[in-house]
Amino acid sequence: MGIRFTVLSSGSTGNATLVECGDRKVLLDAGLSMKRIEQLLAERGVRADELSCMFVTHEHSDHVKGLGALARKYSLPVYANAKTWNELDRLAGDISEEQRRTFVTGESVCVGELTVESFPISHDAADPVAYNFCADNFKLSIATDIGYMSPVVKEKIRDADVLVLESNHDIQMLRVGKYPWNVKRRILGDLGHLSNDAAGEALCELLSQRTKRVYLAHLSRDHNQMDLAKLTVHNILKESGISTMERPVRIMDTYWDRPTEWDWVNREEQTEENAHGASSA
Repeated sequence: MGIRFTVLSSGSTGNATLVECGDRKVLLDAGLSMKRIEQLLAERGVRADELSCMFVTHEHSDHVKGLGALARKYSLPVYANAKTWNELDRLAGDISEEQRRTFVTGESVCVGELTVESFPISHDAADPVAYNFCADNFKLSIATDIGYMSPVVKEKIRDADVLVLESNHDIQMLRVGKYPWNVKRRILGDLGHLSNDAAGEALCELLSQRTKRVYLAHLSRDHNQMDLAKLTVHNILKESGISTMERPVRIMDTYWDRPTEWDWVNREEQTEENAHGASSA
């Protein structure tokens, strides 16, 4: 059966990822308008009324902007932990009790043949989480909005077959950028976002022969560039000797304005259509 996914949009302007397993289609976050999410889904041949449910990482607007509207229009179940639900009550509007699914952080939820496991992350939100999506002994890990890579996060995403990992900013670009210092301090802090350097250093510990592709995600439009993020990560991995692995990992792009191509988590090699934007590490 396997898992396939597409990162519909990634960045401070809005985040949403579609994960599919069998006849189940799961939307992770809905940080754009409902209309825009419907358009992005359509670009990948999916109608919003085909969605099975939605999962929420945390309550910031770039992750939940369209959540309430989608939930109400399509009567979708929405999964979030209790503290996140407390925040969503004022941010996402009325979502009926029948649609609310509350889990305890660390629990796993089964959606058809897909197992969705939550785990805690460090970010300035009520109770932020990241997720593993597992089926047929394959694992897709999606972890963004991370202030630092805690031992728990490292343990949970280690040996993922495919990993979507935050690479938010270049530290020097952020330091000389236009943001006020209090915002810069937040981004750089333990409750902020993962830098290119931190992403590369984390991958040195996390990658194995099992990992086929890493998508760099949630890039800042003001303080990062995809080519710079990939070069930074590539150089750190090369210096650590990762590039000498028998099967090099592929570093993949994500976009704020368009979805990535469909990717199969259980596919040994990337397909022709998603080869664009990849580099070997």
